Amino acid sequence: MSASTFLRRFAAIAAAALLLTPVLTVPEPALALENGLARTPPMGFNNWNSTHCRAEFDEAMIKGIADIFVSQGLKDVGYRYVNIDDCWALPTRNAQGDLQPDPKRFPSGIKALADYVHSKGLKFGIYTSAGTKTCNTAGFPGGLGHEQRDANLFASWGVDYLKYDNCNNQGVDAQKRYKAMRDALARTGRPIVYSICEWGRSEPKVWTWGEPVGNLWRTTGDISDNWTSMIGKAKANRVLAKYAGPGHWNDPDMLEVGNGGMTATEYRTHFSLWAMMAAPLLIGSDLRKAGAETFGILKNTDIIALDQDPLGKQATVVSSDGGLVVYNKVLANGDRAVALSNENTSAATIGTTAAALGIGGAPSYLLKDLWSKATRTTTGKISASVPAHGTVVYRVSKGSGSVTRHEAEAGTVSAGGTIDSNHAGFSGTGFVNGANAVGSHVEWKVDAASAGPVRVSFGYANGTTSNRPVDVSVNGTVVATGVAFAGTGAWTAWSTVSRSLDLAAGTNTIRLTATTPDGPANLDYADLATG
Repeated sequence: MSASTFLRRFAAIAAAALLLTPVLTVPEPALALENGLARTPPMGFNNWNSTHCRAEFDEAMIKGIADIFVSQGLKDVGYRYVNIDDCWALPTRNAQGDLQPDPKRFPSGIKALADYVHSKGLKFGIYTSAGTKTCNTAGFPGGLGHEQRDANLFASWGVDYLKYDNCNNQGVDAQKRYKAMRDALARTGRPIVYSICEWGRSEPKVWTWGEPVGNLWRTTGDISDNWTSMIGKAKANRVLAKYAGPGHWNDPDMLEVGNGGMTATEYRTHFSLWAMMAAPLLIGSDLRKAGAETFGILKNTDIIALDQDPLGKQATVVSSDGGLVVYNKVLANGDRAVALSNENTSAATIGTTAAALGIGGAPSYLLKDLWSKATRTTTGKISASVPAHGTVVYRVSKGSGSVTRHEAEAGTVSAGGTIDSNHAGFSGTGFVNGANAVGSHVEWKVDAASAGPVRVSFGYANGTTSNRPVDVSVNGTVVATGVAFAGTGAWTAWSTVSRSLDLAAGTNTIRLTATTPDGPANLDYADLATG
């Protein structure tokens, strides 16, 4: 064989070998997001809403927040992540290409800060952008093209959570950018919650592709500390329920509770709706300056339980009519959470039914108001007078046994009282309109199979803004004084007041007696729940 023939054959064999070696031409397969994290929505803190890039954002502040998580019991109720936002870095990378903490803000460095947070039994989060620079005008370096280097650095510092923003993205496809960081984080081997902060701007929308990419994704632009901004974020997010679930959540942005731009009523609505929507609960106020009212909202364990329910269902909208919105959230134990939310500037009565919530068929239901903590029973109607910009949240549980209804018009009415039917929505053939006088009363004869406590629910309407209290007596003995029958918003808005009453075996007399000159509320029935 001549040298030229050999070289030609060698070249041909080498070319064929290259064609048969796919590892050289096929890119590394992307890693699916199966990191086992954020099985319930993340709870924690982020400094941005209270500090932006001002000088008070520094190491001392973040350590102070971690301390407060422990001392104020926030850790005990589920808050875990202490996260820092933009402006933590210097404007340039070092000679090796790594991000550098600002030594004025973080003199001990980020690893030392993360170690401090970890020492409190908490987790630490950091921020960068899926672009050439972050969002601040100072121009801090972003992660685009540096995904693996930055992910490795974050992992070496002990980072547990990454918020990855969308500024200066150079028009690169969003899925490509966010998947690149997902894969880089996975390759570090460290469990890091991945928060996609893309704002829902690109097409296709992030919530349609986010589940295998991130643990949560922003569905809105930045929130501001005012009613219009907050409720606008809720409206945008509440229609996306089908995309949320364990490990992958819709994120309408961080909490403004405690920053001072809204009323306490509005902040309770804010917190309630975020919990109903299974949104991340990331505190955005400087807790070093927070008062008891702010902590009271943030530490409402009944509301937090809705957000952290292991079933992971985001609430859906049952009805929305003129700013009166009913949200329904299915819970793991079969209960429902219902939020009656008033987006208007005047009080209104909002109602729904157990059947509308998909929990119909029970003889009775227990309603727990998750803000006032009051409980009552109902046979299916659920309603409340809701203040302007307020939200009433009930946990609805099926009752057991049976309910026996005793209509008020079939009872005994004191002098001056009438049986009326001029206000719609009553049960039976009418309701009792008692005389406007102290001592005006209605009484029922009821039977009990055996002695013991029975839950009795009184149906009523009170179209005034004044409470109409009564004394409750059983068989001639007053057993409860000054029981409140608060305003229901209209004479056609019916509600209930419930009490546990000890009855004797056989026939009993239950009487409600007005204690003020206004007399009693309009009384519709008394329901006895047994079993």
